[in-house]
Amino acid sequence: MIFGNSEQCRVQCRGNRSWLPVLALLCCMSSAQAKELLLPLAELRTLAAEGNPQAQYSLGVAYENGEGVSRSPREARSWYCRAAIQGLEDAWYNLGWMYVNGRGVAPDDDVARYWLKKSAAAGNAQAAQVLKMIGGKSGTRNGCNYVATLPWLKQRCTDPDCRSIVRMVEDLSQEYDLDANLVLSVIRFESGFNVRAHSPKGASGLMQLIPETAVRFGVRDIWDVEQNIRGGMAYLRWLLAYFKGDLVKALAGYNAGERRVLQYGGVPPYRETRGYVKRIIRDYGKSFHRYDLRWLDEDSRPVQGLVSGRDAALPAGKG
Repeated sequence: MIFGNSEQCRVQCRGNRSWLPVLALLCCMSSAQAKELLLPLAELRTLAAEGNPQAQYSLGVAYENGEGVSRSPREARSWYCRAAIQGLEDAWYNLGWMYVNGRGVAPDDDVARYWLKKSAAAGNAQAAQVLKMIGGKSGTRNGCNYVATLPWLKQRCTDPDCRSIVRMVEDLSQEYDLDANLVLSVIRFESGFNVRAHSPKGASGLMQLIPETAVRFGVRDIWDVEQNIRGGMAYLRWLLAYFKGDLVKALAGYNAGERRVLQYGGVPPYRETRGYVKRIIRDYGKSFHRYDLRWLDEDSRPVQGLVSGRDAALPAGKG
């Protein structure tokens, strides 16, 4: 079962009186539907970190129910998301369940519908019934934007330092309302996850902040890992608001400065900037990111900025 025992179901029911029909349905989910890997926790963690979706799902179950680990809905959602994005149907259902009942997350019917619809389409009768109960239109958000799911991470980010950066980005992404995968892609192409990276143009740290941008967004110590990430994320979301979600322009602005983007009406004709934008868009897989115009309140002074790359002063095709 999703729950380890009926007592857990009763506890949930006492706290969710309006959802008794849904809870009764979900609590009766058979063990055959939840295919967990019965392995030692250390081995399960290793397999999950390597990208095995079944191990990720099983680790999510463990964290959701506190089985062998301290209960952590945040960790449960994180591992369910990884498995779900790889196409594991059981994870689709469990994510829908978490969001429809607010089990460790803020209740969100839109996110719940997104995953339950996928689960129902795959043949899960319980998911179809829950969808009927909550009603509404199809879900448009998956609730996994704050979870790092880029495919290359499991091969290229295996050491503890890199993983700690990923976890920090996941935590801060929720605060800044940015997709963790976008931030990690920017870090990949800005610094290669080198916390001591320093360019000839004076950009420093993981997100290659120049001193002017650091001051602009409240960074006191540009070499402090968290402050550097915060400064880069603050600037990135400011650009997203400034260019109304147009990720191509926002990335060009991050690389070359927003005034250059305004000057050329789009990506400046710099080889470095054009290549930079293409690489991140290809890696991230999207050209639009949600935005909030209130992010502009953090700073409203377009500045020249410096290009974080090495040869951006050369227009494309000239040298």
